[in-house]
Amino acid sequence: MHRFRQVDVFSAEPLGGNPVAVVHDADDLADDQLAAFARWTNLSETTFLLAPTTPEADYRLRIFTPGGELPFAGHPTLGSAHAWLEAGGASHSDDVVVQECGAGLVRVRRGQRLAFAAPALQRSGPPDDADLDRAVAALRVTRDDVVEAAWIDNGPGWLGLLLRDAEAVLALDPDFARFDELKLGVAGPGGAADLEVRAFCPQYGVPEDPVTGSLNAGLGQWLAGRVLPTSYIAAQGTALQRSGRVHVTAETDGSGEVWVGGDTRTTIEGTLSL
Repeated sequence: MHRFRQVDVFSAEPLGGNPVAVVHDADDLADDQLAAFARWTNLSETTFLLAPTTPEADYRLRIFTPGGELPFAGHPTLGSAHAWLEAGGASHSDDVVVQECGAGLVRVRRGQRLAFAAPALQRSGPPDDADLDRAVAALRVTRDDVVEAAWIDNGPGWLGLLLRDAEAVLALDPDFARFDELKLGVAGPGGAADLEVRAFCPQYGVPEDPVTGSLNAGLGQWLAGRVLPTSYIAAQGTALQRSGRVHVTAETDGSGEVWVGGDTRTTIEGTLSL
């Protein structure tokens, strides 16, 4: 038997964010059990808390979609930190929890709401013409509709596209058959917050993710302090009748750090038998 929590992430409203399933003390579970349970929950991500392998970390996390394992993801990071703390986890620091995952060590800051430090981009810069053509075809828009585009890949493989406004983002009707391996994050200023965001990743078994921490981390590293203020709120999930709100802050102390925060609350608590 394992303790289990399902945590709603990135919304102050009940059932307004993105749920993550969190299994505690999962060190005894085999890889095929982890993958099978993630497929069974059919959530965008399911996570498993394990003992860390390095003394710098407070816990280790494995993150699964219905389609496979991820080195890093944002809303599972916040939801899992929430579950670990709620279950009595004691971090080395009173202010920061350190998570070990496939992408390395990720710091999660405690405060009014949990916030993670955006990991370094593994790929950045503008896409080539072929990738941009594939992206606009998958979104059923034209290149003239795209204000800017850039790789903002911090693990999942995001290609970011900035459209003219929130209305253009909400009007998207993607052709998911044309995505192949593309994972597209689309944003436009305005709407219900400073920025409207949508995340399309059909390869993970979830065509549109409700609220996406890793994507918003990449968008913050790309746009904060340049196209957007250094501190802003992104809305995501509007098209899916969710009320996700992502709080993004780019430090102005020269460190270049971007913090991505959101509200977290446990909605289901119990035990799991596999």
